[in-house]
Amino acid sequence: MQTYTLGKGPPEVAVVGGIHGDEPCGEAAISRLVAADPSVERGVKLIIANEMARDRGVRYVDADLNRTFDGGEGDGHEHELARILAAEVRGLTTLSIHSTRSYAHPFAIVNGVGGAAGEVVTRLPVDAVVDVANDLGGRLFELEATPLVEVECGLQGSKAAIDSAERVTRAFLAATGALVPAPEAHTVPIYQMGTPVSKPPARSYRVPVENFQQVERGETFAHADDRRFIADDPFYPVLFSADGYADIFGYVGERAGSLRPGEDGTVVAD
Repeated sequence: MQTYTLGKGPPEVAVVGGIHGDEPCGEAAISRLVAADPSVERGVKLIIANEMARDRGVRYVDADLNRTFDGGEGDGHEHELARILAAEVRGLTTLSIHSTRSYAHPFAIVNGVGGAAGEVVTRLPVDAVVDVANDLGGRLFELEATPLVEVECGLQGSKAAIDSAERVTRAFLAATGALVPAPEAHTVPIYQMGTPVSKPPARSYRVPVENFQQVERGETFAHADDRRFIADDPFYPVLFSADGYADIFGYVGERAGSLRPGEDGTVVAD
């Protein structure tokens, strides 16, 4: 794990990249920021997390790092790294940078849209916010004393994701008062993450629907070889793709309103 700091005094905000070794956009964005060495108003900690997985060209070495923050006593590289990383960011307002195979534009993931997370999200260049609704699954969200926003910055391995990650990082630092000026707040649609959709063994897969676009009852939303998957009820696909996960297509999502700037400058969920 590599750690950098910007500014004077103890860090109050943090940016974490490289949770997964096959998602280079976070590390690239952090490297650009370190090279630029901007003047900051608050102490900032920048962390490149899973260097071993990156060096081996894999998502993880022993276990998915973003599923091991549940306080367990597991063995292996990622479990030990999770304990170290948790100590580094605990209590800091934190951005965790990721990329995906499912969607080309940035979107945020939070555990609840209230408080600091909601305030920050409306000032980030994201298309949507996904609320995991306490289905944490060992994510970094498990650290209760750490206000956290994850952002999926674009397609894994693309230059566009790197550029997006840099924009998101700078916007996050501005939204948390580390850079000036603060970006204007904007309205962001909220989607509630629901149940995963299992993906059976097959030679090939296809997903003809778009994330965050409603799938109607009776519509085909996925193919596994010659088998079609048809929606029993309307839903919004979240993290849906043909090859993003080994055993699921993605998650059934529900539209849950919007986050918008209120008249008094606060953020309103409706």
